[in-house]
Amino acid sequence: MKPDQKFFDIFSIVIGVLVAITFGIYILADSMSEKTQGVYTKETEEYRSQMAERIKPVGEVNLPGADLSAPVAEAAAAVAAAPAEPKSGDVVYNGICAACHATGIAGAPAIGNKDAWAPRIAQGSDVLHQHAINGFQGSTGFMPPKGGGVAFSDQEVMNAVDYMVGQSK
Repeated sequence: MKPDQKFFDIFSIVIGVLVAITFGIYILADSMSEKTQGVYTKETEEYRSQMAERIKPVGEVNLPGADLSAPVAEAAAAVAAAPAEPKSGDVVYNGICAACHATGIAGAPAIGNKDAWAPRIAQGSDVLHQHAINGFQGSTGFMPPKGGGVAFSDQEVMNAVDYMVGQSK
């Protein structure tokens, strides 16, 4: 057998195996798509309304003289329905405070470290609350206003301070 013929035979076998694997993958993908495609192509009214909600324009054109009281009433109702209850201390702590107070980054007293918290607790809760809300530059570190979580209300920040103090006594 000539060397060129041997190479051609081996090359043909390798190409044949690769073509067979490719067809196998195609058939597998085709059979899988038949099982999952129905999940994403629902032709129900619910699916259509959800799709319309997702692709609706962000804004609308309001012509002069148009009645705009309905959107204003909807917005007012949405604001009135917003939760008025402040978040609990552990929720706020886990949301922003833990970034520094879990490990003591930047001089922050780690939660549960009684030695680090004792002098701060001795200043009183009003001072701790003011430092947490307004920020504080101490000799060991820096506390940004509201810990950097400006979306939290003052009451939520005070709840977080009280939670950390309770865990560190």
